Amino acid sequence: MTLSPERVKVLLVENVHPTARALLADAGFEVECLSQAPKEDELVALLAGKGIHILGIRSKTQVSARALAATKDLLAVGCFCIGTNQVALKDAHGLGVPVFNAPFSNTRSVAELILSEIVVLARQLGDRSREVHEGKWRKVSAGCYEIRGKTLGIVGYGHIGTQVGVLAEAFGMRTIYYDIATRLPIGNIHSVSSLGALLGAADFVTLHVPLTPQTENMIGEAELAMMKQGSFLLNASRGSVVQIGPLASAIKRKHLAGAAIDVYPHEPESNSDDFASELRGLPNVVLTPHIGGSTEEAQAAIGREVATSLLKFLNAGTSTGAVNFPQVELAQPVSTHRILNVHRNVPGVLRDINRIVSDHSANIRAQVLSTDAEVGYLIMDVDDTVSSDIPKEIAALKTNIRTRVLT
Repeated sequence: MTLSPERVKVLLVENVHPTARALLADAGFEVECLSQAPKEDELVALLAGKGIHILGIRSKTQVSARALAATKDLLAVGCFCIGTNQVALKDAHGLGVPVFNAPFSNTRSVAELILSEIVVLARQLGDRSREVHEGKWRKVSAGCYEIRGKTLGIVGYGHIGTQVGVLAEAFGMRTIYYDIATRLPIGNIHSVSSLGALLGAADFVTLHVPLTPQTENMIGEAELAMMKQGSFLLNASRGSVVQIGPLASAIKRKHLAGAAIDVYPHEPESNSDDFASELRGLPNVVLTPHIGGSTEEAQAAIGREVATSLLKFLNAGTSTGAVNFPQVELAQPVSTHRILNVHRNVPGVLRDINRIVSDHSANIRAQVLSTDAEVGYLIMDVDDTVSSDIPKEIAALKTNIRTRVLT
């Protein structure tokens, strides 16, 4: 399959930032935008009926196996957010569809939100603000603290956790972290040996982990009991990491002095839907509607980051940054045809492909192959004078998943 830019169709949903649309449209692609997150049936119809080559989503659109199977035109999915758990990654992988995300662009926005919420919790500002709005004047200092000198425990010391640690140190906090991976600490922060050790030492615990089988329901009744009396919990990672019922109970019995929650196990599908939670109405509990990365700066940066990854994949076959795909990047010389081949990773595939090229007496300018346990991804540059039959014969191999040509 050879695609000219004007034939590439892009669908962006959930109000993806205009920076993404501008970059993709400037490249000559046909871009359609939807403000809402389509439900599965609607997404299936969109993908099947419109010949979509690129799908751009945010966190609410669920790209199921059924949706992925609805069209053979889909080349890639761009998640204009950090998480990719809303996409059936294994199914996309098997269909040769790489999934890209934005792991860096909203880092600062989330980190700033966490630090502001630590101050809000320490001073009970949410309750005081609400009371004044209600006409009540409760000037109190009991239970209100400076955060300087307090211990912040960061669970998950990745991009966001690292930035949270840097900002916390600027506030004069003592900062510790726990991560299952070995991480290089920045500044005076130091690691602890276990989650339990962190929970027992921290005045504030903030969670910055992906949703995995290991982190789902990671903070429950037992873990909350390990936390210090009068401490605080913050979660801006994934809603299913914290068990809401036990958290509400811990606050009601005053074991925890408060919490700040930005993500929930079940979130409304749109801004017009009602929100229900056991945490509503509890004292010193800050509830926000999944806005950790919702700043103008972060959304613009996410739009640029993901759109750039999609452009590199469409224009050069570059899969660097894809979360479910072998990583391949190769600079493209002039006067070549670039053949992009995704195939089942079984012995002999490269031999078969090279034999096809050899039978046509074609010159290979460059060739890069990367594999994982199930699929291989090959980028091969051949002289632009060679027969167009080469990609057709490669696509006809029994091992072929997807073959595309860039000219």
